This record gives sequence, C-alpha cells and structure tokens, in this order.
Amino acid sequence: MKKESMSILNMHWGFPPIVGGVETHLTILLPQMIKFGHRVSLLTGSVEGIKGRYKYEGVDVFRTPLMDLNWLYKRGLEGLEEEVHRTFSAIIDEARPDVVHVHNMHYFSKVHANTLESLCRDREVPLILTAHNTWDDILFLELTHRIGWTHIIAVSHFIKKEIIGIGVDDRKITVVHHGVDQEKFHPRTEKTKILKKYPILKDRPVVFHPARIGLAKGCDVSIKAMHLIREAYPDAVLVLAGSKNIIDWGETQQKDIAYLVSLIKHFKLEKNILIDAYTLDEMRDIYAASDVCVYPSSSFEPFGLTMLESMAMSKPIIVTKVGGMPEVIKSGINGFVIPAKDFELLAEKVKILLADDKLRRRLGYTGRQMVESQYTKEKVTQDTLDVYRKARNL
Repeated sequence: MKKESMSILNMHWGFPPIVGGVETHLTILLPQMIKFGHRVSLLTGSVEGIKGRYKYEGVDVFRTPLMDLNWLYKRGLEGLEEEVHRTFSAIIDEARPDVVHVHNMHYFSKVHANTLESLCRDREVPLILTAHNTWDDILFLELTHRIGWTHIIAVSHFIKKEIIGIGVDDRKITVVHHGVDQEKFHPRTEKTKILKKYPILKDRPVVFHPARIGLAKGCDVSIKAMHLIREAYPDAVLVLAGSKNIIDWGETQQKDIAYLVSLIKHFKLEKNILIDAYTLDEMRDIYAASDVCVYPSSSFEPFGLTMLESMAMSKPIIVTKVGGMPEVIKSGINGFVIPAKDFELLAEKVKILLADDKLRRRLGYTGRQMVESQYTKEKVTQDTLDVYRKARNL
C-alpha cells in the first residue's frame, strides 16, 4: 500500500553554499524525500549573492537574514520577536506542512524556538527536532526541555545519552544516524580533474583531514602527526579543508586558523600541507585522490558525516574515541579509533596504512559494504519519515 504523501517544512540556520555537516546532511535528506513523493520546503539563512527563493533539486528554499546566525550574532536577538513571528507564520501558512522539522533549534535563540513552538501548537502541527549537537549551558538546558518538541531525533546514541542526561524521557528520542549519497561518493570516482587543479597531490602519499579547519576538529593533532609522518614519508601531503562560507557563532574561527598556520610554519611543513576551500564535488574528488583519511576530533563529535563519506569512497579513516564516532568506526575493521589528542599514535596508524596496500584496501572495502547496508541516503530518509508518521499518530 502506498504511504501518504506529506508536506514537510524544514528549518536550519545554514544551507549550501554554507558548508558543514548539517548542511551536507540536508542536501542528502531533502531531495530524497522529494524522490519518495513528498513536498519539501526549507527556511534557512540568507547568503550574499543567493536568491531569497528558489528550488534545489525539487526543494522549495526560502532564505531570510533572520536565520543567518553570523548576522544574528553581530546584531543581537533583541527586538526581533515580531519580525520572526511574521516570517515564520508566513512560511508555515504557505507551506501548509503536515510536519515541521527543525535542526539545531534547541540552541542559539529563544526567540526563534518559542515562536515556532507557539505557531505549531496553534496549528496542531507536529514539531520535530534533530539534535545534531549538545551544549553544556543554560540555553541548551532550557530550550531542549521547555520547548514542546513532539519528538527528538538524535544523530547518534552519544547525543541521545546526553539529552537523556538532562532529564528528557528516552521514549521521546529516536536515534537516526546520518546517511551518505552512496551514488555520488563512490570508489570509482575520477580524480584526473582534482589532480590537475592541485598537482601537489600527484604521485604522493595523501592524507586527507576532511572536516573544516579548526582546533575542535583536531587539525592541530593532524599537523603534529604530519611532522612525524614526514620523517618516514618525506613527500607525504596533508590536505586540510578551509573555512570559507561557514557558520561561525562566536567568531572563533580566525583565531584557530592563525594558530594552525603558525604551527605549520613552526614545523616547516608548508610543502607538505595543502589548505583550500573546496566545493562538495571537489571534496569527493579529494577523497578519491587520498590514501588515508583522518578525523582526530578533540571535541565530543556528535556523529561526523565525513566518516561515511570516507567509507563510501572505500578509504580507511582514523578517528578519536569521542562522541558518536566509535559507533561507526571499528579498529581493524573499517579504520582505527585512537585516544583524543594522541598525535603520536595517529602518526603511527597513518604510517601503517601507507605501508600496507592490502590493509588499506581491506578496511576501505569493508567500509563501503557497511555504507551500502546501513548508511544509504534511502535508509536515513525512510527512518526520518517513520519518525514523522509516528509523531502524527500520537
């Protein structure tokens, strides 16, 4: 029997060309919902040079400065209640959603969360939250508890446990791991174009750190490890992803970058490190040109979509034993898991993988098999739709 088609309104602070894990997740989830026969819209933040209204692979995208966290941080949230109410009310009335699904709106702004709760309650529309992150402060505590979320999706069991830890009923939380576009991220990806653009990668051992540049993502750990890796592999290259077009709440990014650049110069690694801002297609192509991927996060990474991208590309990945990452990566199976901040062990594992073609192939092949069975774009979309249907039947 064909399942009922729904109108689904999503809200998140960013969407490409803004880059990040949540933004990439939305580019996978929302178009797949369209393919499954649903009507999907997205309200997100404004970006200079991008239209305020357009379609993205069938998704109706609406942009407003009121969802631009970089602008909101500089302006402040005072006096925005009426404008937020008017904007949210208009988009809900136009979309006429059966479900409103918001991402990370249990933080940043009481004004936005309170307004949305009121509008959904008045219209009797289920309000679903995906918690991509948790924070240790009063705002997170209040908005996670006091907003009447119909149901909460946690992106990992780690995030679910954190939310349970502040007193939310576990029956109100469902874990839905991210998925990856397994057709776009595929081992057969051509790498000629990326090697032509970045000839530094040609015929050299390539270690890819795909998370955006920053201390929380462990970029300093990767740089310190690279200093040791170079002793055994003098021509090895570490690729770091730059930070153009990101949400930088608190404006900490530039301080991190200044330190990391100083660290690179300190170790005289300029000829062994490539830093640039890459498009989603270029990210995929750099995976194809890489031998090993690393994600030595030093923060409690909620999930880490780059793990799935690496696995989908049949690349072994080394991650740290923090947050939700050990739920996906198993040492000796599809990569390695190491303690946070352990740059020496990271260097050792990278050298082991660079020296052993057979091991790299085996771990990479297993990762691809795991993606095809557990982390496809179809599966994550169907699991999310199942949450909607349960919420509507409460």
